[in-house]
Amino acid sequence: MSSELAEAVLPIELEEARARAAERGLSYAGGVTPQQAWKLLRAEQAQLVDVRSAEELKFVGQVPGSQHVAWATGTALTRNPRFVRELEAKLAKAGGKDAVVLLLCRSGKRSVLAAEAAAKAGFGNVYNVLEGFEGEIDAHGQRGHGDGWRFHGLPWVQD
Repeated sequence: MSSELAEAVLPIELEEARARAAERGLSYAGGVTPQQAWKLLRAEQAQLVDVRSAEELKFVGQVPGSQHVAWATGTALTRNPRFVRELEAKLAKAGGKDAVVLLLCRSGKRSVLAAEAAAKAGFGNVYNVLEGFEGEIDAHGQRGHGDGWRFHGLPWVQD
């Protein structure tokens, strides 16, 4: 992490996420709720990167203005071996490995794996968006009824 970033004051949501991550021994900076993520995006204090497959973005929906770097691809969700390189390229203009990055997936699980990989590769400010875009599966085998970006009524679009 650069000394400039180390001296920077992070928004309170990110400071709190870092503290919780340290308590839990996470390898990445931590997690934020969808509402916190939206607040940070509106204030231009973070970059949102959706790590779902291209098919998920097209058929399920996406956050307007988000960037896309698939963690896994295809129906079998095969791990993208170029994930870290692609993430670095997408964030080059936003500060590269020092950028504040929020990673979003379907339920918040793949984005944890992506955050761990990014942190291992030197990204110092990578956060998971808890609950993901669609949330957890409920008792009826459906998503989006109790948590997730869409459930909270945050902006999204669909092709």
